[in-house]
Amino acid sequence: MEYDDVCVLVPTYNEAETIGRVVDDFRSAGFEDILVVDGHSEDGTDEVAAEHGARVVYQSGSGKGQAVREGIRDHVDREYVLMLDGDGTYRVEDAEAMLEPLLAGDAEHVIGNRFADLREGAMTRFNQFGNRVINRGFAFVHGENFGDILSGYRAFTRESFLRMTLSSDGFGVETEMAVECAKHQIPTTVVPISYLPRPSGSDTNLRPIRDGGIIFLELYRRAKTNNPLFYFGSLGVLSTVSGAIIAAYVLVEWITVRVPHEILAVVSGFGIIVGVQLLMFGVLADLVLSLHRETLQKIEEENGSE
Repeated sequence: MEYDDVCVLVPTYNEAETIGRVVDDFRSAGFEDILVVDGHSEDGTDEVAAEHGARVVYQSGSGKGQAVREGIRDHVDREYVLMLDGDGTYRVEDAEAMLEPLLAGDAEHVIGNRFADLREGAMTRFNQFGNRVINRGFAFVHGENFGDILSGYRAFTRESFLRMTLSSDGFGVETEMAVECAKHQIPTTVVPISYLPRPSGSDTNLRPIRDGGIIFLELYRRAKTNNPLFYFGSLGVLSTVSGAIIAAYVLVEWITVRVPHEILAVVSGFGIIVGVQLLMFGVLADLVLSLHRETLQKIEEENGSE
């Protein structure tokens, strides 16, 4: 397989122990353009990558998401991008399977499913549980099952990436990309890959609790434009149920001990009214979104028939 139109993008931060082998593996496989976007590492990652033949640039900000956006926007001019982490957990042997759907024109975005061959010690049980919860939550909220939305092994066309609206600076970038694929109906394929344990001496930059919370918030926040019925409906149900519980308490107190709670009564009424309004707004927003998608689909069909 020819890789002349492929740029291998590797965002890094303190990966000196592994980046050299990663670059060597991909150069040996025939990849000529290997771009390492370094987040101002303190262990000489940039020097090691350059010594092994990678093209090294430095991101202006911090975080994986910012590195990916800036790297593709400012330093990639090839048609296809193969993105992976520099920690040695992804295999170059899976690169061909990742790129094949793109080069064949069958997809514009490819996600490597780590759970297809999760090697022993590659992921803690806690992280496995968190990943599966997030994936199921994504499928429920956004209506697509991409198998492993947190996978760092991605292949995509540069054009499809530039159509995405991404703002996350950290590890939430993979979640954002998955949501944007669902939102813009970018043809997406999931392929099985192997996921290896990090080599000894290599420390992870992932903080499961903190980064997991950020990812959950990102999933919910992005539902506002991709699934407004869920976003506003969940807020509406929460407000309505809270108001109803307060109202029940006020009623019980009045019946049993004749103690009035005027302020709580007002709060409960406000909560119920706001909740119902949010539910109605969610239904209307979902209707508008459905009409918008149907209109876009008709426009694309008309343009395709010309």
